[in-house]
Amino acid sequence: MALKNFIREIGNISKKSPGRKDNSRRGRSHIAPEAASSPFLLSGSSTEIEQGQWANLPPELLFDIMQRVEAKENCWPGRRDVVACAAVCQSWREITKEIVKTPEQCGFFTFPISLKQPGPREAPIQCFIRREKETSTYRLYMGLSPALSGDLSKQLLVAKKVRRATCTEFMIYLKGDDFSKSSNDYIGKLRSNFLGTKFNIFESQPQHDSSAQSGHQSSWKTFLKPMPSRVPMTNVSTAGISYELNVLRTKGPRRLKCTMYSIPVSAVEEGGTAPTPTAFTNCPEDDPSPPIGSKGKKPHIGFDSSLCGKPENSGQSTALVLRNKAPRWHEQLQCWCLNFKGRVTVASVKNFQLVASAEPSQNVSVAERDKVILQFGKIGKDIFTMDYRYPLSAFQAFAICLSSFGTKPVCE
Repeated sequence: MALKNFIREIGNISKKSPGRKDNSRRGRSHIAPEAASSPFLLSGSSTEIEQGQWANLPPELLFDIMQRVEAKENCWPGRRDVVACAAVCQSWREITKEIVKTPEQCGFFTFPISLKQPGPREAPIQCFIRREKETSTYRLYMGLSPALSGDLSKQLLVAKKVRRATCTEFMIYLKGDDFSKSSNDYIGKLRSNFLGTKFNIFESQPQHDSSAQSGHQSSWKTFLKPMPSRVPMTNVSTAGISYELNVLRTKGPRRLKCTMYSIPVSAVEEGGTAPTPTAFTNCPEDDPSPPIGSKGKKPHIGFDSSLCGKPENSGQSTALVLRNKAPRWHEQLQCWCLNFKGRVTVASVKNFQLVASAEPSQNVSVAERDKVILQFGKIGKDIFTMDYRYPLSAFQAFAICLSSFGTKPVCE
């Protein structure tokens, strides 16, 4: 049987297998460029995949099949075949997880956890953001641009802007079906201070309580014992973003600084590595964040609960610091310019490029300091490009770009 027909038969069986849910769906402060459906067919649920007749294939044969399928599917929508193989049964899923590489190694998204893993070291992953002002929604897509990507454009993340009395929050989800914090697709948020000059990135994990979803059968299997309550999410501050004040408007465009508490500065040094999660984990319930100096309660794990908090134990010098690349003043155009290499076409105060900022004592080469880790810019009305690379993840890059939206009169 041909490999193509074999995979097609596997897909048909996986569609018929019970318990499998189908989630598939069809002025002066401006910086100008220099002249020169959810994508995942397999959710992060911890529910076991029911074993079928294909689970009895010899591991050696199965491993060879998976390698061939993974090798030929190097872009969307071809990655669907890889995910479909992982959805056949538990043994197929485990072998697929061993074969599939992280975005740092291959530059592709395969499973939802890929969005929280570092991007590739050399060529950046190119994405774009679509802003919907009517609904205060921001959607991250993978692809070159809305005009060029076509069917290769796949939604990665969705953010919902929520205005509160003292701050503004961007709630980030895997899908845009349920904009509540109790949603299983909720993975984190971005919170600002009152002026919108400082932000904190909070990472969270969607909780999947299989006992709550199985209903009567679960209660029968546990002999009618009380079912445990659903475990909610816990938020951990993993990064701080600060925009420099410019009340007199004498310093040019916005200046921002990102302190990545979860990424050590050694990650950009020669031979360094960045933290790479391999799966979504269930976290215990967290208490409301106490104010600074309060007693009797603990703040978020390892970090200050205040905005742009710093790690409690380790000094801030151990965390990776990103700063925006300084633009140059173009005399003929009479505006500030950066070389976006054709990825940005419209001058905007929101345009920026981030590079690593390291002290002389740190072993960071000049080439690494000049390498653009994240760039964000406008290409049309409510359309922006976002290109990121190692050591940032898609979630972290998206959160940093979200901080650029909104009026900041004291920063520009």
